[in-house]
Amino acid sequence: MLANVSSAALQGIDAAPVQVEVNSGESGEPKLIMVGLPDAAVKESDDRVFSALSNSGFKMPRTRTTINLAPGDLKKEGPFYDLPIALGILDATGQMEAGVAKNYLIAGELGLSGETRPVKGALAMALLAKETGKRGVLLPTLSAREAALVEEIEVIPVESLDAAHRFLTGEIRIEPFRQDAFFDAAPAQPAGKADFSEIKGQQTVRRAVEIAVAGLHNILMIGPPGSGKSMIAQRIPTIMPEPNLDEFLEILRIQSAAGRTLSGELGFMERPHRAPHHTISDVGLLGGGSIPGPGEISLAHQGVLFLDELPEFKRSALEVLRQPLEEGSVTISRSAGKVTFPCQFMLVAAMNPCPCGYLGDAKHECRCGATQIQRYRSRISGPLLDRIDLHVEAPALSIEELRTEKEGENSITMRERIGRARERQQQRLPESSTPANARMTHSQLRQFCALDDALGNLLQRAMEELSLSARAYDRVRKVARTIADLADSDAIRAPHLLEAIQYRNLDRNLFY
Repeated sequence: MLANVSSAALQGIDAAPVQVEVNSGESGEPKLIMVGLPDAAVKESDDRVFSALSNSGFKMPRTRTTINLAPGDLKKEGPFYDLPIALGILDATGQMEAGVAKNYLIAGELGLSGETRPVKGALAMALLAKETGKRGVLLPTLSAREAALVEEIEVIPVESLDAAHRFLTGEIRIEPFRQDAFFDAAPAQPAGKADFSEIKGQQTVRRAVEIAVAGLHNILMIGPPGSGKSMIAQRIPTIMPEPNLDEFLEILRIQSAAGRTLSGELGFMERPHRAPHHTISDVGLLGGGSIPGPGEISLAHQGVLFLDELPEFKRSALEVLRQPLEEGSVTISRSAGKVTFPCQFMLVAAMNPCPCGYLGDAKHECRCGATQIQRYRSRISGPLLDRIDLHVEAPALSIEELRTEKEGENSITMRERIGRARERQQQRLPESSTPANARMTHSQLRQFCALDDALGNLLQRAMEELSLSARAYDRVRKVARTIADLADSDAIRAPHLLEAIQYRNLDRNLFY
């Protein structure tokens, strides 16, 4: 008897339809044959499925059984297909009427006892079900929560193979997860969360970070060890505006495709903050693999990518950042296919001024020679440095600053100012998918960052004295526009432009 169950396969962050065809009752030696480009994890599903069927009280097929995962030219990976294969076997052996099953996309890993375990890509599956006109999805309970964010489909959570069987045969009713229940179950913000009020001193760096977050500009902090660079970077997400539902769905699609769910590392309605170690490989940073998966730059989409000790990263790993920083997406081509991942992140980088870290420190003597310093800084190429909008020095803190009990400005106050600046940008760039000054196109730059003759001459002199590139010229104007937004100004004025130029003082010749 032939049975057909609908499932899906992940391709990047999207899901592609897969039909699980089960044919039982064939003549020959009793065994299970699986075809359709399954990987090792899929091939192992027969042992899990047979144990789950037996321990759930179902009969095992006593004839030759063929399982085809169609289409046959699409690589299948992971334990996605345990649940649909088991349900297909029950249908093919006459233990279940699967008329209802055709209305759902089904996926889930099975334990040996028959309980379901979560799978990655649940949100992508829910979106595919909506696109293909299915009634909904049938998923393990821990995966179903994120899928409930997709409207107009049913998300049926099942805790076991037996529960899925009884639901599809009409023996029991399972209430679908609702989107409002998702929001009601959102966890409260943990007490004692990191806050900018804990940062002592570093007013210049705090100001630069506020400008960077307001316009989604990339920022580089340079200072000696212990000056608070990492501490500041860890608190940047606390001053970023909360993502709207569409942005959170984008974030969740990528996190879900990487196996990170709301019950794991990702918090509810939070922007991601990724901080990979400097030993990370090119593939780990950019993404890839035999079946392409998202890397750190994509996992930081709509959030922050923090690269501490920037010159210690491999040169090749840093250079792969150049195109994604410009385009906001990365395309990975492999034999299994070509996949494009979004990666609109804010780059926050930190580094020491020299190998020993104490160049320019009044209390510590620098042990580095000029050649060592030049070699250390040259690990960061000029084109990459051009793509970082703000360069700011983070000097060592004095004992008086460390001893003070006075708290700095808190994250809530900073986030309110940043929110007002973002609102101005949304009104100015209503058609943009990410309305932020750093994402302005060339036509928008000409329209909204126009300079009068006096300001144009001022910027020209700065360009000549600092030997800035054409890319840096545009970025100075974008930063000046953000500073004007924070000052609630409709036009870029001289103080805004001068402050923006100040953040390029470490560029090119002076930096090297």
